[in-house]
Amino acid sequence: MTTTTGARVGPAEHGLLLDLLRLPTAGPLETGADFPEPQLWAAGRRYAEAAAPLGFSVTHHAAARPEDLAVDGVPLPVREAVAESPGFLSCQPNLVLRLGARHPRHRTVMFNVHLDTVSGVEPVGFDGRRFTGRGSVDAKGPAVGLLAGVRAALAARPRLGDEIGVLIQAVAGEEGGALGTIGTRPLVDRGWYGRLNVFCEPTGLRYLPRASAAMTARIRVDGDDAVDDRPEHGHNATVLLGHLAQHLGRTLPPLAADGRVCVAGLTTGSLHNRVYGRGELLLNLSYTSTETAHRLKAATGDALRTGIAEFRTRFAPVRELARTAQDAADITRLHWLKCGLPALAHTPAWAERLLEEVAGVERWPDGESAFTCDAIWLADREDAATVVYGPGSLEHNHAHARGEFVDLADLEAFAAGVARILLAFRGTCLDAMLPSHHSYPYSRDYTRNEGRSQ
Repeated sequence: MTTTTGARVGPAEHGLLLDLLRLPTAGPLETGADFPEPQLWAAGRRYAEAAAPLGFSVTHHAAARPEDLAVDGVPLPVREAVAESPGFLSCQPNLVLRLGARHPRHRTVMFNVHLDTVSGVEPVGFDGRRFTGRGSVDAKGPAVGLLAGVRAALAARPRLGDEIGVLIQAVAGEEGGALGTIGTRPLVDRGWYGRLNVFCEPTGLRYLPRASAAMTARIRVDGDDAVDDRPEHGHNATVLLGHLAQHLGRTLPPLAADGRVCVAGLTTGSLHNRVYGRGELLLNLSYTSTETAHRLKAATGDALRTGIAEFRTRFAPVRELARTAQDAADITRLHWLKCGLPALAHTPAWAERLLEEVAGVERWPDGESAFTCDAIWLADREDAATVVYGPGSLEHNHAHARGEFVDLADLEAFAAGVARILLAFRGTCLDAMLPSHHSYPYSRDYTRNEGRSQ
């Protein structure tokens, strides 16, 4: 096992993390178009400045281009936002940092962090033991812990950047449903990744060799409003969608054996003195295999039809809801906002041996469900191994929820793990554990263009 000392998250990193936590970086898909632009440019610059003393230089700092979205799998809300708002892409830049010299891909490690967050303001603070604030665990805290880990590895091997390549992607567009299509995916498509790729997300300091993808369904009711004194004259989207939410929440989860079903936002109206005839219900369906994705997509359509039939039978006798029951099938539509995304199903055996046997990182149990993150965009890269690894957990550290936090001890343990991974990769990248140098088509001429090799 590779060991290292000095993986401390010190005062400089404390200040960096607090600075990042104070910057509002929730993207437009999270906050809405009328909210002030996220300060992602400032966050990227601050992160690059903190990485510079370690030897990192800025290779790329720019937003995705419209042509980057001219591919399959871009979620509908992203396409709509780009069409409606010229500033949607420009306010969400992505950063690529490189340590030292450029190396061929088979001698390069890439770490991915995201600097955007979900919406919602959380109190920012540090009591000497625990950091609080939106993004503290997902994923500004891991981003800062990553730099501390690189610093520890450099203390052990000062010429590390001359021996192996180290890239950091610090992206936007991970949250809000964009799922990396305006951040990680364009960077990967341009070649900024390594033979080993580590996505820094909360995993309880275990490496996760897979990542689920997700589909998003929108069920929309488009009926007539009515005054509260005559509710029978309108279509009650609130009751209809509420019924469908319960029906789908009961019917779909048993079919998601390797994923999760999230019955999410239900929106009709906020006032008491009217019947809302229009509204929508959102579902997020995760999966780790193409088979499950196809099954869930077909099952959602089937379950919607049976739910509408049940609604009609149940509510037809109710005077105030009879018209809604009669017209339910005609006013309800299913739209897929996001589907067809790849899932990361496994990691090559050589990478698992390196992480477990050499770097001493515990493996995520097979029986515990994976989660969705940008790691899916390396699922089809035969020249790369990809894992998810980070401090804390999504549930216990309240990611996406009130009271988000990360403990200093977990950040330091993560930093130590990063250092061990770097030293393990450096020590074994030319050994028999990895395929031969000659197995990589770009290893002889890796400088010919940025998109082919690092």
